[in-house]
Amino acid sequence: MKKLVTIIIPAYNEEASLTALYEQLRQVTSTLDNYLFEFLFINDGSTDATQTILQQLSANDARIAYVELSRNFGKESAMLAGFDYAKGDCAVIMDADLQHPPIVIGQMLQKWEEGYEDVYARRLTRGKESWLRRWLTMRFYNFLANSSRFEVLQNVGDFRLIDRKCIEALKQLRETERYTKGLFSWIGFKKIDVAFEQGERLYGKSHWNLFQLGGLAIEGITSFTTAPLRLATILGFATGFCAIIYMIWTLIKVIVWGDPVAGYPTLICVMLLLGSVQLICLGIMGEYLGRLFNESKHRPNYFVSSYQESQNKEA
Repeated sequence: MKKLVTIIIPAYNEEASLTALYEQLRQVTSTLDNYLFEFLFINDGSTDATQTILQQLSANDARIAYVELSRNFGKESAMLAGFDYAKGDCAVIMDADLQHPPIVIGQMLQKWEEGYEDVYARRLTRGKESWLRRWLTMRFYNFLANSSRFEVLQNVGDFRLIDRKCIEALKQLRETERYTKGLFSWIGFKKIDVAFEQGERLYGKSHWNLFQLGGLAIEGITSFTTAPLRLATILGFATGFCAIIYMIWTLIKVIVWGDPVAGYPTLICVMLLLGSVQLICLGIMGEYLGRLFNESKHRPNYFVSSYQESQNKEA
């Protein structure tokens, strides 16, 4: 009996790339005769013609299924919806912008057949990213790797194949503030990588800017490590220690050498220093408290507006 492979594709305003992506998927899967395929598109509240194109593609190919979310919940929630609706014995997660080449799916399936449960695609290059974005990305991964108890994979995104065991594990993690790249590592299971050359976006433009990526980095840090809280504590002790040393030095200067104390400048500098340290520490604590606040509401991660099941009778 052939195994079913679900290809999960979150899409947000990707009308320009969907047809080209489908053609590539159709060509690649036609060479993989030992498997059945389900193309599961997650329309994450698109405002363009994405939904119309998905309906047209679904009418012409019984393997296509789509989940239309009621609004834009973000890629993390869209991927969770994909896990919830995936029927396959394994699932491949990939982007809709053609930066993840479908040709790699064959290599992933080969590794899966060898017994690996999480086959992740590792970028050989990061494409035309700016040096600043690349540098910040590497610093983020280094910080997360050094402050977490599990391995954080560098140059690895969401493009991967996961076994049914991994899918079921990820479905149990219903946290609202999600960082799925970290969750893939956190759940464990037998992993291996396949290398690929990341393609360039051929249609449209990226929906991620530096501020959004910075927000995603904060999500990753606050989701998987309490290191910033420890740093805030260390910063408080260090500032207090420096203040005591400076106070002792000032007293020595006054008593031994009789130097006058420059009151106003010294006072302003100390106030600004302590005030900035307090605000930094409050901001760090606020990030964690904000996560607790959002998680305490126990709201669903997404709502579905419509669902079209794949009509592939063989599956």
